[in-house]
Amino acid sequence: MALRKIRLQGDEVLAKVSRPVEKMTPRIHDLIGDMLETMYDAMGVGLAAPQVGMLKRIVVIDIGEGPIVLINPEILETSGEQTGDEGCLSVPGMAGQVTRPNYVKVKALDEDMNEVEYEGEGLLARAFCHEIDHLDGHMYTELVEGELHQVSYDEDEE
Repeated sequence: MALRKIRLQGDEVLAKVSRPVEKMTPRIHDLIGDMLETMYDAMGVGLAAPQVGMLKRIVVIDIGEGPIVLINPEILETSGEQTGDEGCLSVPGMAGQVTRPNYVKVKALDEDMNEVEYEGEGLLARAFCHEIDHLDGHMYTELVEGELHQVSYDEDEE
């Protein structure tokens, strides 16, 4: 596995719609491993394939409960509302207030290309929406209420 370069806002790949994954190949399997390693290295909770320059419908998420891999994800159901600070590895050091559903149900394929469904509330629901938006060429900055603000993370937290 290898760390991949995270594309930053303004990179044209982040504004493009990703293509569905038709079958699992060694390259796709390696991409997923690299995405997880890259996300953990950057201390993120989610990463979409376009963020590492690949226009594939693949998302990885880990909100601290273990990795979730979503291939060709679709949102089936949403409910409720939450507003909170949201950031993105493609917009380092910045965050903004975004309103998202508080509950999200998604359908996707796992690494074995089996259909899976996940339900999430709070942070997981936010991560599902945020990362799936990336697959359609959208970034959270389009949804920010007010201004982006700088955020700093204490080095002591490790």
